[in-house]
Amino acid sequence: MKDKLQFIYKPFLLIALGFILVYTFLNWLLFIKIGIPLKEDIVEFWLPFGLPFIPILIWLQPRIKLLKFKNENSSFVYQFLACIAIAIPTIIAQKYLAAATGKLTNLNVISELSKTDNTKYYTLKNYYIDKHHIAIQNTVSTTGRNNERFNMLIYVTMPILESVSDTINKTPKYWLGKLYSEQISNNLSDEKKKEKYKLLAERSQKEFENTDFHKFTYLETIGNTEDHDEYNKALEKIEQNLSHDNIIFEARTEPFETRNGNKFSWVLGSFAIGALVYFLLLLFPKFNKNKLENFKKKGVTRIDSDLKEILDIFIPKEGFFITPILFDLNLLVYILMVFSGLGLVSFKSDDLLNWGANFKPLTTDNQWWRLLTNTFLHGGLMHIFANMVGLLFVGIFLEPLLGRGKYLLIYLITGIMASFTSILWYDATVSVGASGAIFGLYGFFLACMLFKVFPADFNKAFLISTIVFVGFNLLMGFTGGIDNAAHIGGLMTGFIIGMIMSGQLKKEIEFTAEHQSKED
Repeated sequence: MKDKLQFIYKPFLLIALGFILVYTFLNWLLFIKIGIPLKEDIVEFWLPFGLPFIPILIWLQPRIKLLKFKNENSSFVYQFLACIAIAIPTIIAQKYLAAATGKLTNLNVISELSKTDNTKYYTLKNYYIDKHHIAIQNTVSTTGRNNERFNMLIYVTMPILESVSDTINKTPKYWLGKLYSEQISNNLSDEKKKEKYKLLAERSQKEFENTDFHKFTYLETIGNTEDHDEYNKALEKIEQNLSHDNIIFEARTEPFETRNGNKFSWVLGSFAIGALVYFLLLLFPKFNKNKLENFKKKGVTRIDSDLKEILDIFIPKEGFFITPILFDLNLLVYILMVFSGLGLVSFKSDDLLNWGANFKPLTTDNQWWRLLTNTFLHGGLMHIFANMVGLLFVGIFLEPLLGRGKYLLIYLITGIMASFTSILWYDATVSVGASGAIFGLYGFFLACMLFKVFPADFNKAFLISTIVFVGFNLLMGFTGGIDNAAHIGGLMTGFIIGMIMSGQLKKEIEFTAEHQSKED
């Protein structure tokens, strides 16, 4: 146990404490003090959730691999749990930091705000909330790996004024925001969704009318969030609103002193629980003695080979050149959308359209470039993750077989044909994703296996699994929320091209094999 404490548990604790402290300091310095305009959910959740994997892979993974496991996947489980044990207290710490560093400013009237330094919280003595001149933004979004959840949201903004008389001759600059929302299944029919949305609107209106918005303890400024963007869209609809620096607040009814609740205790408690659980987990596996002795002699002198393999995904190389480029381009577009403030987990339809999504009324109105550009866009995090995994798998086999030029041409042709099938099938559906092109590659892959381009043992290993993969994804598409037309269009195009080219490819492989055997 002494070796486990020294070589695994102690480094885990140092990585965990170091990450929490360094990330929290950088958050305070870069995003709170300096004010770099990155979305709050990225800073407070997604970065602290994802970044711990980097130090774990570099410093802890080689040490975890010194342990003996019956199941090969257990090593990854220990790495994943270490990341979770770091991520949870880090996320809570950022919530605590945001509230703890936020200052409270006392105002007599709302107009005094322009004469003071901007702070996170405010109190007001004299004010009037105008419920009669409101701005509304209705929006929907889909979330989940297969867009299975349909989110209905109604954003309402009300002017915050000094008195009733200001409703006549003053343009509001400060607003109170209220969000009404409901989540339903995306598998419901369009008619059912409209019915559910109508019910939400009716309930929201009744709740709005019965709420006294004058009863609040303090106001909290809505920061750089998607909600703030939606409230701004609501304000843009008001013609008389000429201001571009609107400040929007949420009303809080609890005492200001309780705004942080028990967050600090939760930071300490979650860290202690994670550390204890990880300690108990280390009691079970034993060291591989040979690996341990070798480690003691040599130590860790380089990044683990598994990490190098992960990094190799992004780097073009001989026989695997186009696939990394396609992977990088798709990822780059996604990252640019994230850092443009459009979201992270999912993007809204309007934003996707602005970036080049496929949409029949626009595409057929001489915007045919959307047939291609939409194949480099994705609806969210899980969407791009699933597609890139599928691309890497099929690219490993097809790119060496076809060569750079043919492989890229097939990808582009099947992607465009998938997009074209989508606008033939749907009259007004926003469509994005590389899945049409990827299904095209899988269609080509299937044709090559069925027409025996690959060796018999290769076909036996991958034919059934590929058919199951394609069939499962197509069946999932029929449940709703997925552009199955693009999947089918890409698949059929790729299969037809594969049928046409399979004979020539088979001859080329046989010729190469004969030529090599003669040289041997």
